[in-house]
Amino acid sequence: MTTQDENYSIGTPGKAWDTLEKQQWLAAQTKKRSYFEDVEQRLAALDNTEYEVEQYGVLAYADLGFSDYPLYCVKVGTFDKDRDTILVSGGVHGYETSGVHGALDFIENDAKKYSDKINILVLPCISPWGYETINRWNPHTIDPNRSFYNNGPTGEANLAMQCAKASGLNIIMHIDLHETTDTDNSEFRPALAARDAIEQGLWEIPDGFYTVGDSARPQNDFQTAIINAVKQVTHIAEADSSGKIIGADMQQLGVINYDKKPLFLCGGFTDAMYVSTTEVYPDSPNATPEVCIKAQVAAITGALGYVLTHSLS
Repeated sequence: MTTQDENYSIGTPGKAWDTLEKQQWLAAQTKKRSYFEDVEQRLAALDNTEYEVEQYGVLAYADLGFSDYPLYCVKVGTFDKDRDTILVSGGVHGYETSGVHGALDFIENDAKKYSDKINILVLPCISPWGYETINRWNPHTIDPNRSFYNNGPTGEANLAMQCAKASGLNIIMHIDLHETTDTDNSEFRPALAARDAIEQGLWEIPDGFYTVGDSARPQNDFQTAIINAVKQVTHIAEADSSGKIIGADMQQLGVINYDKKPLFLCGGFTDAMYVSTTEVYPDSPNATPEVCIKAQVAAITGALGYVLTHSLS
């Protein structure tokens, strides 16, 4: 089964979007929640003796009828340039809610337990416009999670990469927090088909948590540690009727791999030894928003536990 661009409300079937269609799409987007209340206020409430909150950039979208969005990173505890660093990123796709709130919950409740052993850098919401409007794309109809390369087309990706690289730290682990939702098939893949006038396959949405490792550095035991930690919180996705998860072969229970750097994914922009993209399914009848957030935190702590045991400089 495939999505067809003629099924989408914007554009002409068989013709990729030009400026007019992109403007029509943007005009249809509305603010549905507040980044400033949900994210910025939580960061402002952190104890500045234990956390360092830095603004690493701003997305200037006020001229599009929205807001200018300050972007923040959080450093937990005292950073030691001679220690390894782990990077946690959330909200690359702003509509994937538990990625943002999982990062924030980890900062508030768990990160300090590890900060005397390893540097912890968190970018909790890379795409605040996407968070507010519940979108996969940015307002220019570009997917930030296909844009992580030098001088790429999105401020979201460029500024996040600059933040991580400017630190000059040795990033040994990067965990990027995502969701797979029913709207991937009902909205976002049809929109992609219409924008590019290219047929997009619909896949069976996995019911449960899974991870996406990097085929260039898969670290199977590391992925297993994440799965085992999340098992304590929620169920793990099984293969679909084709034996795959979102079109990719299962490497082990709840784990698939992508070649992340050539795809310009957020999980591929560092040279970290340990890399994983988490995926929870908030539309499952067996999950709640709270469970999804807890699963993200469990994934981070499971990953950290493995790295602290197996590889520190």
